Amino acid sequence: MRYLRFASTVLLLGLASGCATTAPVASSTLQGDAAHPAQTQGWVETRLYFGLGLADDASSGISEQGWRGFLDAEVTPRFPDGLSVVDVYGQWQGKGQLSPERLRSKLLLIDYPDTVANRAKVEAIRAAWKKKTGDQSVLRVTQPAEVSF
Repeated sequence: MRYLRFASTVLLLGLASGCATTAPVASSTLQGDAAHPAQTQGWVETRLYFGLGLADDASSGISEQGWRGFLDAEVTPRFPDGLSVVDVYGQWQGKGQLSPERLRSKLLLIDYPDTVANRAKVEAIRAAWKKKTGDQSVLRVTQPAEVSF
């Protein structure tokens, strides 16, 4: 019983001393940058899936250098404030195909204010890729996003 009281007292003292310290806390959000607000309203996240070529044939399709050229020419000028690219494996089974194509792919993630102009930029990126590669499609997924920087 005496041990329980001692342990409880040590625990309470430890908790109280942790609460008593008042170290300055840094803000978890970026401050003073209009392009990267601390809080957002009306933002969305768009995911675009780009097939680069057959997974089993690295020489097919678009090279890493070709992808970066596309990113520099078509994507970054439209969304210079930031984006993310992830290497992914994808599958696509087009109309009339008996089995899916296994693809080296890129996933492009862009968070932005949901405006007509920004949605048009996303569509221009998709159109540019289809023109460059002859692909039938670039999968687009857009969802509301709560964003802070």
